Amino acid sequence: MCEEDEGSVPMLGKKIVAMFESSATETPTFPPTTFYNEGWLLRLVLDWFSANSVPGHALEFHDGARWFSEALLPSAFLPGRRGDPLGEGWTHADGAVGHFTIGDIGKGDLKLRSDAHQLVIVEAKMFSGLSSGVTNARYFDQAARTVACMAEVLARGGRSPSQMSRLGYHVLAPQEQIEEGSFDAEVNTASVGTKVERRVSDWVAEHNDDKRQWYAEWLQPTLVMIDISVLRWEEVLHTISQQDIESGDALSAFYEGCLKFNS
Repeated sequence: MCEEDEGSVPMLGKKIVAMFESSATETPTFPPTTFYNEGWLLRLVLDWFSANSVPGHALEFHDGARWFSEALLPSAFLPGRRGDPLGEGWTHADGAVGHFTIGDIGKGDLKLRSDAHQLVIVEAKMFSGLSSGVTNARYFDQAARTVACMAEVLARGGRSPSQMSRLGYHVLAPQEQIEEGSFDAEVNTASVGTKVERRVSDWVAEHNDDKRQWYAEWLQPTLVMIDISVLRWEEVLHTISQQDIESGDALSAFYEGCLKFNS
């Protein structure tokens, strides 16, 4: 890289920062929600946890773990034929933490390492609910679909849930939204288990492809090991502030911007 290029990198960085800062002014150059949103807040939070030890926390990083935003998780219900009415594509995960590689098949696909013992998937919300299911299985909501994909990740990686020291599926949302009960019906093991079991039954009836063995060998053991919960943004930011006041204050200010522009 020539000297001119080396100098252009920090200059470009300053321009990007200035553009982001301008998004919160009276004369923004793009919608504030392009920057002030749950996706960027989650990335900043996961980056902090990756560099700081918080033993026992839901977002704790085990030794050798990494994080990735917008990972693609494989489904056990990929289309069996063109126009398959019950088929579904890979699932996007807002955030993933654990021992995995990215890009084995495509640019964003997630694959467990052979020595993996942590896999945590995080969905970030800012007053939006969980997405509904696939076209012909509307009951198969985002929580059920994602946990089913996690079981498929384990199956493809040949890692039994009992070999994992940490399996987690967490929804991060504002306290106000959580107190309204927005996630009570979906974010729990009973709901996930019932909906995946129904999905398997529908699939078997349509495809004559017995997914019951997959359900018994991978989904049910995953439900035994996994921690499924809803986390408050406010509590997560408080945890950060307790260890790192400067970062906690900065992230809390960013969160206020997210609340302002997304409420």
